[in-house]
Amino acid sequence: MSEPKRYPTDPRVITVHLGQFTREHANTIAGRLEEAGIVWWYKEPGSISRIWEYGVRLFVDRDRLAEARAIVAAVLDEGSA
Repeated sequence: MSEPKRYPTDPRVITVHLGQFTREHANTIAGRLEEAGIVWWYKEPGSISRIWEYGVRLFVDRDRLAEARAIVAAVLDEGSA
């Protein structure tokens, strides 16, 4: 994730906030979302908001939110094991 934002390429997709994660978790989740074929995008904190805002915010296709949440749960469970 080198750019501050990545938007979905399909204008018919409506995205919703999935959560805010550490860069490491966000990268892992993003990879799993890609594997599952779920449209997603991210936003990193700006240079000033970085002071009070941690991590990367992920957004996903609202029609696949439940599946995306399951991916997040699996990634976070792996991280705590």
